[in-house]
Amino acid sequence: MGLAGTLLDLSFRPAVASRATRLSALDIEQYNRHGFVQPFQVFAADEMEHVRAYFDRLMNDLGPDGAYGINCYQARMAGIWDIATDARILDLVQDIVGPDIICWASAILSKKPEGSRQVPWHQDASFWKLSPARTVTVWLAIDDADAENAAMRFIPGTHNRGVIATSDMGADSVFHKGIADAESYGNPFTNALKEGQVSLHADMLVHGSEINRSARRRCGLTLRYCSPDSQIIDPEWARGVEAIIARGSDPSGHWRHHPRPENDDILATSSPHVVGNN
Repeated sequence: MGLAGTLLDLSFRPAVASRATRLSALDIEQYNRHGFVQPFQVFAADEMEHVRAYFDRLMNDLGPDGAYGINCYQARMAGIWDIATDARILDLVQDIVGPDIICWASAILSKKPEGSRQVPWHQDASFWKLSPARTVTVWLAIDDADAENAAMRFIPGTHNRGVIATSDMGADSVFHKGIADAESYGNPFTNALKEGQVSLHADMLVHGSEINRSARRRCGLTLRYCSPDSQIIDPEWARGVEAIIARGSDPSGHWRHHPRPENDDILATSSPHVVGNN
């Protein structure tokens, strides 16, 4: 798996409204214009009780190592696999990427109350080794997320501006690099979501989140989806990717499918190589 020497294509390809079945024409227009669309209710309150308890168990089992992020276990944990392949999520994703859907990464991201670290403004695809850049990130709210507890924020329209220069960040940053002047490109939009709701955003959209200074946790699950047209161009990077062909097929034969795992004990499997954390 890998196309060494291929240049990254980070251009944006608009979604086509005429093929959409779950998203409205207005939703598609918003995604194409602003680079994101939200909110969509996927899981009901009773379902979220089970989902939250499941993620709490995973983070507690890992102890300090699971304090902020649990990355790329979608092919190693049955519960995460089940969410990544849930038809209600895939119906939304399909209207953007098409009928063949690859889930290639996931992350449980939990910001503790009264925290000390921010996620700086950044563009995901500029760090990845996928080309063309066609990944859609689904962000599922495990807890209610709003401005008070540091919900993710977007800079609308930056998904179509190419790579924006980064600079070094301070000690309070999750990443070493970030976009220092992101707000010169537009006013931030707070991605406020209720538990069980999701947003979808394009892989070159500038986004980040502030320090959670509230008394409430902010936990979410990110799921990365693309069509088989997107391929990994770095063999070394490819070794850290454990993909699921979540819907349809892979005519290219590029992506290795990982079936639903039997395991749901995070201590019974090794940690996958981390390819990205946002």
